[in-house]
Amino acid sequence: MSSIKVKGAQLHKKGCRFTVWAPHADEVYVVGTFNGWDKTAHPMTGRKNGEWVADIAGAKAGNEYRYRILNGDQELMRIDPRARRVTDSTGNAIIRDPKSIAGMVPFTPPPMNEMIIYELHIGTFGKEEGEDGPGTLSGAIRHLPYLCELGVNVIEIMPLAEFAGGYSWGYNPAHIFAVESDYGRPREFRKFVDEAHKLGLSVVVDVVYNHFGPDDLQLWQFDGWSKNDMGGIYFYNDWRAKTPWGHTRPDYGRPQVRDFIRDNALMWLCEYSVDGLRWDMTSYIRNVHGRDGDTGSDIHEGWTLMQEITHEIRKQRPGAINI
Repeated sequence: MSSIKVKGAQLHKKGCRFTVWAPHADEVYVVGTFNGWDKTAHPMTGRKNGEWVADIAGAKAGNEYRYRILNGDQELMRIDPRARRVTDSTGNAIIRDPKSIAGMVPFTPPPMNEMIIYELHIGTFGKEEGEDGPGTLSGAIRHLPYLCELGVNVIEIMPLAEFAGGYSWGYNPAHIFAVESDYGRPREFRKFVDEAHKLGLSVVVDVVYNHFGPDDLQLWQFDGWSKNDMGGIYFYNDWRAKTPWGHTRPDYGRPQVRDFIRDNALMWLCEYSVDGLRWDMTSYIRNVHGRDGDTGSDIHEGWTLMQEITHEIRKQRPGAINI
């Protein structure tokens, strides 16, 4: 059973419970299709730990929503950082029905010494002749038998968390809990995993935790607070923020950010039943400059976060691939 923290939008029989971390907010509201986008209809209750909570009767799967965050004279309309589905990288969060991805096809990955790995980009591999736009998960499913003919037994999917625009390799994640909307819905990724398993193919997902964004990054100064005009609560706000991709390195020392990354890793494994994770550029998680032997630039909490997540993966999903 997954031990993912219960945050974001959680459906129940009478509606939906919303939880968001915004420690510097003065007021927070949930606005969406369930209240006609009324800015004041559903205020959230603040907790001492910086979280805000609201339970909204009648909210249901498929409803779109945002958080309205007030901080001084700032009014911020934010997409839920833990949204499992979004309209697009700059649009709205969508309440996802967990039943839409329920169930699993029993599967055991091949031994490590027998793995033949194929790195796959959904936007390219899932492209159908004559169709506009990037490839899709549905298109990729139709091409899976080709991989079997090649003799492949493990698929490593390049990052498929929601990114800016429709065309990307995926190493610019904007919303790490949401499946890229141009590729398809969460249930279509679940179907991709199940169909791959039926054909004897393991599925490994590429995850990016050394930086977020930098484009379409709703996490940036999420609740209106920042230091040194940097990223705010989800990021380092000093020299440690710098990466080759922008000043958007997550703050691995904040417990809430550690939970955010940990829960995301477990989401792919426990909710979508993928067989493993491939971590992108871990050298930039453990060292500001991505170097070995540069102890003055080491990020100790980055090291410990990776260790803790690895331990949790072994506990939650024994035998999962962790690259």
